[in-house]
Amino acid sequence: MQLDASTALGHLPKTLRDELVEEFGKITRNYREHRWEAAELDGGRFCEIVYTILAGHLDGDSYPGRASKPARFKDACDALGQKPRTYSDSARLIIPRTLIGLYDVRNRRGVGHVGGEVNANHMDATFVLHTTQWVMAELVRMFHSTDIKTATTVVDALVDRTVPLLWEVGGVTRILKPAMSLADGTLLLLHASAQGLTDKSLAESLEQDRLSNYKRVLTRLHQSRQIEYNRQSGLAVISPLGVQEVEENILTSK
Repeated sequence: MQLDASTALGHLPKTLRDELVEEFGKITRNYREHRWEAAELDGGRFCEIVYTILAGHLDGDSYPGRASKPARFKDACDALGQKPRTYSDSARLIIPRTLIGLYDVRNRRGVGHVGGEVNANHMDATFVLHTTQWVMAELVRMFHSTDIKTATTVVDALVDRTVPLLWEVGGVTRILKPAMSLADGTLLLLHASAQGLTDKSLAESLEQDRLSNYKRVLTRLHQSRQIEYNRQSGLAVISPLGVQEVEENILTSK
């Protein structure tokens, strides 16, 4: 089910509604395509849009034309808790506190600045994805202009809408696109592993029973400089050319 913003978030101005849905779409799309750093950076912009929406709502539904970044994000979010208690705790306290944590991932985990101590990674991006999904579900609950049953269906769709290409199960990683070639599947698996993978591990994930035959695929990728493959140790690591192939062709193919 696609998110119908006109009904799911119908009490919000169209400009803010469009900004919110666009940023949420970027986060889910980047996560699905394993663009971990981009997903986290968009999480920061998502926070600013949600803050603008909450501030407008708590000021008597007086919304600005566009979302903007407050000077001190944490202080601004904390200040929402001082709004009248006639407004919901979710709008005054729970969502703003959630946004602070989400924003800190963007600013304090090495995502937003070159030279950060901690690089962007899958774990942080997963936190960003599921936190933004929860916030979207809360906003739908608060601002929907449709019946409760339909709003609930939209919320359920929001928390289940992202299907990654890779699925970890039983100690192996499966590619959820059976028609993908062995070469492309190998590059995709290596793209998701910062330390590289052994030929045996790759063969198991790709369900290749004859390791000697599969090694020919690794050798060809090594010869094209898309991976570095050490036949003695069995370790394969993706190269910058391989990363480019994954991000520009494999992840964007339909």
